[in-house]
Amino acid sequence: MPRPATDTPLRIRLLALPETSASALYGLYDVLASVGSVWPALTGEAITVAAPDVAIVGETRTPFAGHLGVPIAPQASFADNAPADIVIVSDLAIALDEDPRGRWPAAVAFLQRQFAQGATICSVCSGSVLLADAGLLDGLEATTHWGAVDLFRRFFPQVRLHAERILVPAGSAHRIVTSGGAASWEELALHLIARFVDPAEAVRTAKVFVLGDRSEGQLPFASLGKPRRHEDALIADLQAWIADHYHQPNPVARMAARSGLAERSLSRRFKTATGYAPVDYVQALRIEESLFGRGEGLVGDAQGGEGFRHVHGRHSGAARHPG
Repeated sequence: MPRPATDTPLRIRLLALPETSASALYGLYDVLASVGSVWPALTGEAITVAAPDVAIVGETRTPFAGHLGVPIAPQASFADNAPADIVIVSDLAIALDEDPRGRWPAAVAFLQRQFAQGATICSVCSGSVLLADAGLLDGLEATTHWGAVDLFRRFFPQVRLHAERILVPAGSAHRIVTSGGAASWEELALHLIARFVDPAEAVRTAKVFVLGDRSEGQLPFASLGKPRRHEDALIADLQAWIADHYHQPNPVARMAARSGLAERSLSRRFKTATGYAPVDYVQALRIEESLFGRGEGLVGDAQGGEGFRHVHGRHSGAARHPG
């Protein structure tokens, strides 16, 4: 069920350390903070989705340099006791042949406290090392960057590691979610949006940021783009009807029969109203369905270790609005 816009904002905290890589940290921030706002601005479609409360949290609020010297300015500190709904540890640039245990006591205490208060704790790439050091992965399945496998075997043998998987939700109520290599933050973000906000919003987010399988280019993500507003009631009726019937054979002929217009006349009138020929409109609906479906698999398939790029072509369900 979509999270109502009137609810208390979803509190998401992105844990940052001097070893934190900026790409995943700021990528997560940008994508998660866009929930509920970027799609309406881009397409003109009204949605009722609550914008989350996203903030970077550090040991203190003092700005510091992350990995490769990228500036990081925390908006909250570990001393802030307000419970979060989600805490994410992005990838950490660490030596894989050194013992990481006990390296981040303040961060470990923060994660343990947030987990005890009910937060879902997540990691990207080698960020899973911090979760393991906090004892949150003991006896659980988890994934990490493939380069950290030996480190886990040596220092955290109690973790049931599955480095071949992209996403691994684990533990009671799946309150632990680990993801693979550094770029897997994209899959994690979409999984969390689908799970905690709305599967449809995860699909919209994937379209806006072009997340997923890009082997066919970016136009399939754009679909029909921003819809043209029009006052043609007959064409509006056809748009509503085709959203549920585009899978039927000869859909344009069926639209013509429903409208009482000749196909050529329908084509001209439909394009005048929408900016697209009927056949292109139908094709866009089919592409959207094959790529995204309704987004439920962003939650369900992740539990089997598959990320968004691996499952987005297998969902079913009628697409309601192209673009």
